[in-house]
This record gives sequence, structure tokens and C-alpha cells, in this order.
Amino acid sequence: MTAGAILSVAVIHLLAAMSPGPSFVVSVRTAVSEGFGTAAALALGFGLGAVLWAAAAMAGLALLFELLPQLFLAFKIIGGAFLIFIAVMMWKHASTPLPDLSSRAPRSPASAVRLGFMTFLANPKAAVFFGAVFVGLVPMDIDAGTRALLLAIIFFNETLWYICVARIFSLPASRRAYARLKAAIDRAFGSILALFGLRIAFF
Repeated sequence: MTAGAILSVAVIHLLAAMSPGPSFVVSVRTAVSEGFGTAAALALGFGLGAVLWAAAAMAGLALLFELLPQLFLAFKIIGGAFLIFIAVMMWKHASTPLPDLSSRAPRSPASAVRLGFMTFLANPKAAVFFGAVFVGLVPMDIDAGTRALLLAIIFFNETLWYICVARIFSLPASRRAYARLKAAIDRAFGSILALFGLRIAFF
């Protein structure tokens, strides 16, 4: 596999990672409500989720989804339901003020990693995306070292982007702006996340 092809995979994935989706909504909400450390751990979970879907695509899961559409539908419904659950929680607690980070411990790093991992896994279309990229750019007979390099690039792209998001939205100015409009923003984010969940489940 040429260096140009590897670079193409890296750029395509980075652009996909930066496009707004469920992970972005959860990342922003976590950064403003629980701080940078928790949101950075969440980013690690996103990176691990991306690696798992990419590895699954390399192993032929995207093709399996095409051959067994019922399996893909099951994954979609479960993933959509998980995102809708998060959306309902956002709506439920929209009127609750942001916690004082100096007096309230945020969720543990392990819990944040799990949330990030599960949020990313809730979108099985990621496996289809990776499958499409790999079919077009990655030969089936690449060596294990190149496969590992591609997975490392995907992990780096996903994690670094969401660490940047975490840094921006955990800044005091961002937090103050969010706090002023928290109820409206949380309900808007909850609605967006619910729409993502419905779109994943049924479209």
C-alpha cells in the first residue's frame, strides 16, 4: 500500500470525524458540564470505538451487513435506542444548573471512556463507512503492520479531534456562555441527538 493511499485514508477519516454527529453533541455536553479531564477520557472512548468499527470493517463486517441486512437492522435499532435514551436524559435534566466543578466530582475516567465507546458503537453505519473507504483504498492483502498503522491513524484522528473539542468547550468562557442558555441548549442538543438516533435506527 502506497504512502499516498495511507494519507488518503487518514484525510478522509479526519474529515468524517470532524463532521458533526452524535459524538460531537455528547462531547460538548460533557466538556461544559464535567470539565476537560472527563471529556478527554470520553474522546479516548470515541477513539477506541472508531478502531473497533474500523477493525470490524477490515474483517469483513461491512460485507456481512450487506449479506445479512437483518443483522444490520438490529444493530441500528439498538444503537438508535441508546442515543434516544441519552437524549431523553438531556431533556429531563435540562433545567438543572451546571454543577460546580470545584465541589462536585465528575464521572470517573473509566466511566467516561465507556460512555464514549458506547456512543460510538451506537452508530453501526461507521462500519459501513470504513468498509467503503477500505474497499476503495486498502488492498485486501495488506500486511499486519500496515493494518496496525491504519488503525493507529484512525485512533489518533478521532481522539485528537475530540480532545480539541473538549478543550474548547471546557474553557471558562464557553462554560459561562453555555450556563446562561443551558435549558434551551440541552433541549436542542437532546432533540438533535434523538433525531440522530431515529435516523440511525430507521434510515
